[in-house]
Amino acid sequence: MGQVTTGGIDAAALSAYLSGILPGCHGLARLERIGGGYSNPTFFASFDGGADLVLRKQPPGPLLPSAHAIDREYRVIRALSGTGVPVPEALHYCGDASVIGTPFYIMERLEGRVFHDNALPDLTSAERGAIFDSMNATLAALHSIDPGAIGLDDYGRHEGFIDRQIARWRRQYEKGMTRRLEEFETLGEWLSVHRPADTGEVRIVHGDYRLGNLMIHPVEPRVIAVLDWELSTLGHPLSDLGYNLMTWIMDRSEHEGLGGHDLVALGIPAMRDYARAYMGRRGIEGDLDPFFIALAFFRLSAIFEGIVSRAVSAGRPQAEIEDVKRYGPVFARHGLMIAGV
Repeated sequence: MGQVTTGGIDAAALSAYLSGILPGCHGLARLERIGGGYSNPTFFASFDGGADLVLRKQPPGPLLPSAHAIDREYRVIRALSGTGVPVPEALHYCGDASVIGTPFYIMERLEGRVFHDNALPDLTSAERGAIFDSMNATLAALHSIDPGAIGLDDYGRHEGFIDRQIARWRRQYEKGMTRRLEEFETLGEWLSVHRPADTGEVRIVHGDYRLGNLMIHPVEPRVIAVLDWELSTLGHPLSDLGYNLMTWIMDRSEHEGLGGHDLVALGIPAMRDYARAYMGRRGIEGDLDPFFIALAFFRLSAIFEGIVSRAVSAGRPQAEIEDVKRYGPVFARHGLMIAGV
């Protein structure tokens, strides 16, 4: 066993710490990074003692006060255990940064499939339809839970979620502005005028609910785990549905969206039918207010403008900057199209 493995984690220190807490966690044999991007670093961790688990930690270095709060991730996964919402079993949280350099938590390792191409090209029509239906049912199940009933009544603020979202992403855009996006500003004005009345409904929102954050059974077309709770909080549940529905509007060059695909041939429901299925599962009459899809695109546009800002500040190559610059305007225009502006 080497002293330092992937991600600068001290294998000996991790094994020494976990061996007295979780069975089979002596002798870290392998640490393999899963994925990448801007999320919390996640690893498969296999031990000589037989344990085969997943470790998720904060990134190294200085962080914004509310960013990468893995204690919140651990808390929500732990609270959802046994509710019917499929999540990995959360096994242990360590807030002591001296062990491996940052706080971390350990959860069970599940065997399954994660798909990032929303068209699911290697599956049959029946399998695609079943997976999308399971994704829909899982989201409805999450939003049917009373946060207070599982100890999460204080997981976020109960009031003003929509107003705070509009203000937050407008502020993020202004803070990192490298150019003026008229489409984004127009969309923000529309959202401020057309925000729905506050019904007082507060639910756990995942914040990044999409196919790529779900684990599908190894052979069956059903969700066995919802992953990556980094952005979860309390808020309006339809914000999650609106975010989920962006996939139908994005095209293939925009995170493997479904725009331009023959959904009937693929066996994937139309966006309106998918939204109606969710509403029916939750006993909500009528169609989804397009406001929530427009809000999701407003948020995504601001996020990508922030990525542009960071790339410029870091002196990244111009080609790399140009590659991400196209997304902010595109997503804002999608939001305006949904809004009918």
